Amino acid sequence: MNTSIALTNTQGRIRAVGLIKLLLCGILALASAPVAADKVATDQYTLNAQLVSAARRGDEGLARQTLERGAAVNTRNRGGNTALMLFTEQGNRSMVELLLERGADVDLPNLDRVTPLMAAAHAGRLDLLRLFLTRGARVDAQDQVFKTAAIYAAGEGHVEVLTALVEAGSDIAAADRHGSTLLMWAAGYGRTEVVKRLLELGADRRALNDKGKTAADIARDGGHSAVEALLLSDAR
Repeated sequence: MNTSIALTNTQGRIRAVGLIKLLLCGILALASAPVAADKVATDQYTLNAQLVSAARRGDEGLARQTLERGAAVNTRNRGGNTALMLFTEQGNRSMVELLLERGADVDLPNLDRVTPLMAAAHAGRLDLLRLFLTRGARVDAQDQVFKTAAIYAAGEGHVEVLTALVEAGSDIAAADRHGSTLLMWAAGYGRTEVVKRLLELGADRRALNDKGKTAADIARDGGHSAVEALLLSDAR
């Protein structure tokens, strides 16, 4: 009887120890799962941060490395700028092409609602602008003050870029939130060649902004007498 009791007690202890081990293993497994998930998330976050940081500095080598390691191509920095936006501003065609091949969103804007197409128009990068257009970029997308890519091109004096946008369907009568048209932006910065091109395309020289001023008025205010004379010549 004593031997039987001892054996029974021993078996009970073995079962108890086994159960405790199973419980401990389960607890450890549950505890380790979130850690593993956090590690993956942290690594991904670091890669993403490195990508936009490298793009901001123009570090093409590091940017390529982060993409190879799995950085999310549409990651944005605090200003909402993607690597595509940043490399567009720098005119880095090879990186722009790579990012597009990796699935970069050609219409993803920053916090000011500026798109890569607008950035290309502002910089006068006709090659990048055409590349974006072939990828289906929205030609008349507006930033937070309703400026389009064509308005950026007009204000910066990029005639060829402006012409390409108009050929792609951009509205030459587009205006920002203050009613300032492409013609007014060009006139305000004294962009004579752009003004000539816009007039050839049929831009309305009589249009008024929210202050009741025409493009000629704006040219006069800016001290651009040659542009003012151009806008007043043959005016009907």
